[in-house]
Amino acid sequence: MLIEKNQIFKRENNKPILIDTFYQENKTKQPIVVFCHGYKGFKDWGAWDHMAKSIAKAGFCFIKFNFSHNGGTMENPIDFPDLEAFGNNNYTKELDDLDDVIYWAIAKFKENVYVSENNINLIGHSRGGGISIIKASEDERIKNLITLASVCDFAKRTATIGDLKKWKENGVKYVINGRTKQQMPHYYQFYEDFKANEERLNIESAEKRLQIPHLIIHGDKDTSVNIDEAYSLHRWNPHSHIQIIEGADHVFNIRHPWTKEVVTNEFSEAISHMVNFMQ
Repeated sequence: MLIEKNQIFKRENNKPILIDTFYQENKTKQPIVVFCHGYKGFKDWGAWDHMAKSIAKAGFCFIKFNFSHNGGTMENPIDFPDLEAFGNNNYTKELDDLDDVIYWAIAKFKENVYVSENNINLIGHSRGGGISIIKASEDERIKNLITLASVCDFAKRTATIGDLKKWKENGVKYVINGRTKQQMPHYYQFYEDFKANEERLNIESAEKRLQIPHLIIHGDKDTSVNIDEAYSLHRWNPHSHIQIIEGADHVFNIRHPWTKEVVTNEFSEAISHMVNFMQ
């Protein structure tokens, strides 16, 4: 398997993006799978590498990346050394990043016999699930969509609600990261961007517009994003497929860092559902 980690995608007038690719060099026309991490997430979190290798082994070109304002840097893509960037992130920046990564992938693999640049699938975890749903509803290049523990409504996330008056006055509010103990800033621009793009950022509308297969995977022990959000997505799009994984939390019982060779049964089950769905 050919694995290329931390490729720097430089963009004009925009922050660069770090990208990993995984694919086999003995199989032609492997469909592309682009993975979007969630809020306070990054491409190297937990066992995302294990997922990438497993899906690549099944015959796909797996691409994962860090959103440009996720708080990581080119030198340190893990955790959040750049809190200023984190504070300046918003949903439309993430949609722009994803669009650019898809263009990057098509250009990179255009002359590559092993990869089919015209067959693109999206996987999104948590907030990345919401981003993926919106992108898939807008972009005809996307052939299949999978969401893992996805949110169904950006308007009710903690990043969008709360004491708006105080937030506007201060220009910033802070969220503590339970693992790193960092005080992570959210600048008020996040809310302004959400309000300015509220129609586009409506996940319910996007889900109802979807014309492609959508697999919804959720754990029944998820305390971060309630399982009801998965049922809402399924209700809005009755053609979607839903898989509830028993005993799985928001990250399918994986932790960061993940140093074991094997993953949890719950995460393994999620990977199997994803591969079967795309095949």
